[in-house]
This record gives sequence, C-alpha cells and structure tokens, in this order.
Amino acid sequence: MTLADKVRAHKLSPSATLCASGFNLVGADSPAIEAMTDFARVNAVSIGAEAPVDEANARMISRGVRLLMVVGPDERVLGLITARDILGEKPMQVAQARGGKRSELTVGDLMTPVGSLDTLHLGDVLKARVADVLDALKALGRQHILVEDIDPVTGLPRVRGLFSATHIGRLLGVPVLGFDLPRTFAEIEAALAN
Repeated sequence: MTLADKVRAHKLSPSATLCASGFNLVGADSPAIEAMTDFARVNAVSIGAEAPVDEANARMISRGVRLLMVVGPDERVLGLITARDILGEKPMQVAQARGGKRSELTVGDLMTPVGSLDTLHLGDVLKARVADVLDALKALGRQHILVEDIDPVTGLPRVRGLFSATHIGRLLGVPVLGFDLPRTFAEIEAALAN
C-alpha cells in the first residue's frame, strides 16, 4: 500500500468555508498552561548579543514575534530583547548617552540581561489559572514573563516557555495591539468582566 492509497488529494469544494475557532480559546479560569508558549513544542526565536538592532527587528518581523531570546555561542540565555526595546525611546536614549548613532547599537546594548528577568516555575504554572498569570504580569508591569523548569537530561535550569499579555489577550478574544501596557491590561480586564 502506497501513501497515495492512504491519503488521496481531491479538489476543494466550491461551497467550502473557512473553519473559525471559537471566539475565546481560553478564559480567566482556564489552566495557565493553555496560554503558555511552550518551547518544547515551538522553537524559541533567538539572536546573539552582538547582532545589530536592525537585524533583531528584521528577525522579529520575519518570524512574527515581538520578543527574541538573546543567547551566547554556547546557547546559554544572556537575556531577551523585545520590539518595545528596539522601537521605543530606549535606542535613542542609549545612543545619545554614548554619543553615537542608533544604527551602531547592538542587541546587547538594549537587551534585558538575564539577571533582571523575572520567571515563573513550571510547577507553579501547572497549578495556576490564566487570571493568575495576568495578575503577575500586571503586578510586574511586564508584557512578557518567562517560564523556567529543569532539563531532565542535564539537570540544569532552562527556559521552558513564556507568557505574553498580547498572546493571552488574543486567546481571550481581545484584539490587543501596540505597546501601551496599561491599555493592554485594561482591554483584557474588560473582556474578562463581560
């Protein structure tokens, strides 16, 4: 039996419509893990600290993400950089403080270093609800928070995934756009209240 015998192609029906998922894919009381981007299932998009900021921006656009993990040559996490870091006021402030140009800045100049990154432990995430993660993001004033666990092979800590307020908003059916974090949380909270 060949593959063609198991799976046969045919022409799309002229009356076919596009399948639409439910409006809300998660709710406030849904398990938090349902809203996590799990790096065991989805490849994390990364970049080196020495890369120019314009390259980081282009990588975000091409991969459809707003956050890059910054890694060293040994794949050890050095930090992260977000679209807000690249497109906000920070690049001009850093360039002016150094007496240089924005085009001369690297990812390492703008990234949030690993020592400043807040994380949640996967064990806690498995017991949490989506609303709990949103509360944590709001309390920290962050758009993103990483999730950490222990690699079962090496026994060392690893970044297992992340939560994004924008992604959670989309899963809740809220069209969240832009960098205005207070507005993002207000829109999400309004959707949860309905």
